[in-house]
Amino acid sequence: MLVRLILGLGLTVIVLAVAARRAQWLHKLITSGQSADRVDSIPARLLAQVKEVFGQRKLLKWSVPGVAHFLTFWGFLILITVYFEAYGALFDEDFHIPLIGQWAVLGFVQDLIAVAVAASLAVFAIIRLRNAPERRARASRFYGSHTGPAWLILFMIFNVIWTMFLFRGAAAAAGNFPYDSGAWVSLGVGELLEPLGHDTLEIVETIGLLLHIGVMLSFLIIVLYSKHLHIFVAPINVAAKRLPDGLGPLLPMESHGKPIDFEDPSDDDVFGRGKIEDFTWKGMLDFATCTECGRCQSQCPAWNTGKPLSPKLVIMNLRDHLFAKAPYLIGGKDMPDEGAIMPKGGAEHNGHGVPESGFERITGSGPEQALRPLVGTAEAGGVIDPDVLWSCTTCGACVEQCPVDIEHVDHIVDMRRYQVMIESEFPTELGTLFRNLENKGNPWGQNNSERMDWAKGLDFDVPVFDGELAPDVEYLYWIGCAGAFDDNAKKTVRATAELLHIAGVKYVVLGNEETCTGDPARRAGNEFLFQMLAQQTAEMLNAVFEGREPVQRKIVTTCPHCMNTLGREYPQLEGMIPSFGGTNGHYEVIHHTQLLNRLVRQGKLTPVKPAQSDKAVTYHDPCYLGRHNKVYEPPRELVGLAGATLTEMPRHADRSLCCGAGGARMWMEEHIGKRINLERVDEAIDTGAGEIVTGCPFCRVMMSDGIVQRQSEDKGTGVTVRDVSQLLLESVKRGT
Repeated sequence: MLVRLILGLGLTVIVLAVAARRAQWLHKLITSGQSADRVDSIPARLLAQVKEVFGQRKLLKWSVPGVAHFLTFWGFLILITVYFEAYGALFDEDFHIPLIGQWAVLGFVQDLIAVAVAASLAVFAIIRLRNAPERRARASRFYGSHTGPAWLILFMIFNVIWTMFLFRGAAAAAGNFPYDSGAWVSLGVGELLEPLGHDTLEIVETIGLLLHIGVMLSFLIIVLYSKHLHIFVAPINVAAKRLPDGLGPLLPMESHGKPIDFEDPSDDDVFGRGKIEDFTWKGMLDFATCTECGRCQSQCPAWNTGKPLSPKLVIMNLRDHLFAKAPYLIGGKDMPDEGAIMPKGGAEHNGHGVPESGFERITGSGPEQALRPLVGTAEAGGVIDPDVLWSCTTCGACVEQCPVDIEHVDHIVDMRRYQVMIESEFPTELGTLFRNLENKGNPWGQNNSERMDWAKGLDFDVPVFDGELAPDVEYLYWIGCAGAFDDNAKKTVRATAELLHIAGVKYVVLGNEETCTGDPARRAGNEFLFQMLAQQTAEMLNAVFEGREPVQRKIVTTCPHCMNTLGREYPQLEGMIPSFGGTNGHYEVIHHTQLLNRLVRQGKLTPVKPAQSDKAVTYHDPCYLGRHNKVYEPPRELVGLAGATLTEMPRHADRSLCCGAGGARMWMEEHIGKRINLERVDEAIDTGAGEIVTGCPFCRVMMSDGIVQRQSEDKGTGVTVRDVSQLLLESVKRGT
């Protein structure tokens, strides 16, 4: 007893000292980041812990690996009681947990969950073998992950299980086990070991006990020095997640925890993220939390079409660079002078051989690491390649699927902000976009006098705001730049206007006074231009809604990007821009499919199903309507009400594939890999549907362009693209 007590406690003290030192180092490194306010809405954050940590909500979206992880997670929690018993047995061989320690149900649950964990290990092993990067290359979600440490962790969990049963089985055979029944596996192992004799069993029990404790202590060190650090930091990261659910608005541009005043910035303000130390502590916590599971990578439209952007690799590269630069950030090592060393990168990768991994261009923690650019080409030794940075469509698929709530899109846009506003390094097409927004107030560079051209030819007058909003006007109909200037989008706003007219909805449009909300500028990283456009738009809207409370400031729009910006991003700017004071900048903004759905339910619109129709349609979820704002059902309900048969694409709803237009990609050419819109169009054609419907003008442009190209190749012949509103209008007119 004395020997195993000394060995068990001595080893524990040594390992805990090493672990505490590592934990202190990690805490110091992560908290060296800039300030970030993540302590609001405590009840919502506690609820997130319940649902995502204990309920494993996001992991269970993928049923088989989700259930396996769920069982493993709860196995760790329940088997803490076994370790409590193990440490008690160091002091007293007859030890049991007070009150419940001899309860057969506890013994049964302990053994049952251990068996479930063992079965989960088999599932994990099969998943990793089937998706091995060596076999599937980029098609594997584990491509780029450190697979060796993952197998080591599986082996260590296996060691926890078999040493547990060895220790408990020997204890049961020797008469030192607290459970007379219930612990079915342990008692069964005890029966197998019983012929060894009491003295031998005492030795086997001691060996099993020390092995069980030793495996756990080894596991602790491995976790603290590997990607499995998420076991400890994931709950913290989930607690600090962005609220509410849904990617929605980008975070406002802040420096040292405070919004930047663009009219009078401070000398020490940090614009975006130009160095790893510019990230907030939440960003650094994100980097440390990555599990390398590759769920984000498997859902990324850029990665799936042959581009170098993997959200997983972006986070891994930032993490590895952060850790490598730690001696200069928190270790007291003097930062080398700027320009003293010119980092030189190259194609040779010394790590796990993934060309898309920018960190591996320069490894180690020397001065070259400290001075390398955060964003740069291989020749410059950049941690993140420009092609990686600008491939992002900000669709949010990565954030939606991440089981530990890493905010990939925020970090990518923050790096874009630095590149645009400080380095003036961005794709040439964005220069044209920015000039059009500055000079013309729209991305297309069209004259504002043409904003009402979409209404020409309608057999009713579209009411235009004339300086005073009548009391009976319920909605401001926000047309958006696409609706005003794109020929396909004009058909959408015309159909919506006609439906509102039929339903008797009182609304007005701004006409030539409307201007861009600033969404494309913000996604492209030009926060200054976004705020300039937002202030201009807000002043107009505040004049329109003067005297109305926020709940009466109703806006309906056909553009999810405008919906997201007006409804969820303008309120962020309160206190940052003078015109956003008080209730200004707060509007109730809804999508046209939501309003039309409501009008149908109220009986103000009566769709009539066709007498005979076998033409199936497939619905493409716009990212900024679906993942960003959680609007999935209204468009689908309208498709059904219009009498069409809906055939879903394999990737739909929260797993929908982006059309390729988000993140200002609408105005950038795709030079690498397959065009994203073609990937999506191919998926739509494969459903056999005769029509693609959507609820976003950008999506409609991209899907239409893709269909035109495929039809020129004799694919998808006869397939058309329309907005949901057009489908509904046809059905409503059928009734008249």
